[in-house]
Amino acid sequence: MERKEFHLNDIVEMKKPHPCGENRWKVIRMGMDIRIKCEGCGHSVMIPRRRFEQKLKKILEHASE
Repeated sequence: MERKEFHLNDIVEMKKPHPCGENRWKVIRMGMDIRIKCEGCGHSVMIPRRRFEQKLKKILEHASE
């Protein structure tokens, strides 16, 4: 299985959109848990790393861009 490389401040797309309708999330904290922030409404969610990697669809923008 392909392992996606994601870093702090990357913009990612998850498999399911947020209830506000936006599907762009910014990675704002990394560790055993990953905190992501919705780019639409600003709501943040903390997800265990393993579950985040399962639900990650693709990386839209890298922080260095």
